[in-house]
Amino acid sequence: MDQLFCQNLKMIRRESELTQKQVANRLGVVESCYANWEQGRTEPNIDMLRKLGDIFQVSIDELINGE
Repeated sequence: MDQLFCQNLKMIRRESELTQKQVANRLGVVESCYANWEQGRTEPNIDMLRKLGDIFQVSIDELINGE
């Protein structure tokens, strides 16, 4: 897993003032699933990337590559 993505995901979530649990609930996944994405243990599929972009109101490119 790309560490830049993990860092971006965590930073964007914190800037949005959301907890991991809140994001997981919005995505319909368990909190540990989302936490694994931030920690680089697993990675979201393209559908989840789209949903993350919608939740945080950023592009997929911004999630993956940063600003």
